[in-house]
Amino acid sequence: WEINGSFYQPSAFLMMGIPGLEALHRWISIPFCALYLIALLGNCVILFIIKKTQSLHEPMYYFLSMLAVTDLGLVLCTLPTTLGIFWFNMRRIGFDACLTQMYFIHILSFIESSVLLAMAFDRFIAISHPLRHSSILTKTTIIKIGLAIILRGMVSLLPIPFLLKRLTYCGNELSHSFCFHPDIMNLACADIKVNVFYGMIILLSTVGMDFIFIVLSYILIIKTVISLATKEECLKALNTCVSHICAVLVFFIPMIGLSMIHRFGKNVPPLVNALVAYTYLIIPPALNPIIYSIKSSHIREALLRTLRRKSG
Repeated sequence: WEINGSFYQPSAFLMMGIPGLEALHRWISIPFCALYLIALLGNCVILFIIKKTQSLHEPMYYFLSMLAVTDLGLVLCTLPTTLGIFWFNMRRIGFDACLTQMYFIHILSFIESSVLLAMAFDRFIAISHPLRHSSILTKTTIIKIGLAIILRGMVSLLPIPFLLKRLTYCGNELSHSFCFHPDIMNLACADIKVNVFYGMIILLSTVGMDFIFIVLSYILIIKTVISLATKEECLKALNTCVSHICAVLVFFIPMIGLSMIHRFGKNVPPLVNALVAYTYLIIPPALNPIIYSIKSSHIREALLRTLRRKSG
């Protein structure tokens, strides 16, 4: 502990694997390794296919590339500490290293939320104004949207590490194998009202607003689809949204669950807390490339063409 008068700050935090199942960590690491491998390979394949296939150089797939890059970042943020605990029982992480990991995990989560909103906007324009789609979402506009998404995440979360560094801590054992803002904040024995208030405001004004606008986008999409002349046109339009809807549900449901557990679920069993956290950070990066590969015929066909060329 670093002691300065009445100010106490741990030099390091101790991370937790899966509570109650520590003896099985080596075996538990097998499905985790599989999920990490699927996430890394799947998202790299998506990026490779989009880059190499000229017909996929359009707004929907540019946003999908952003999603894949974000998912890769999330995987690389949590993989070292998670597998370090499961394989080598390396629970210790330096205080500043923990704050750095936490900052990037939250930034990437906010970026993923914003990219999903941008993808919902893309689907709305494609269905409601198909003739103006390419003129509205030009390459320049997409680049500006991407930069705005990154800047919003970085700026809104910049005060969080400094708000945590000013606190006095009474404990140093985290609930997860990664650093999460509410988890660190709850170890403090100082007044954390500022942290709670700022964290809630930022969460509601970014991820919360993203979710509301995604829902509104789909209300407008459904309104447009209902006005289409034939049932076949209606189903065709909705089919282009299925993969995005799946990605939204896979990301937002565990994220909302984890946020609620940390803020209001004091009596939730630690095992449930851990499982929701891993679902939030590992499942979406692993499932997103699978969902888009299955539901997008363009990506599936491009992937098959690439495999044929490689085998030929």
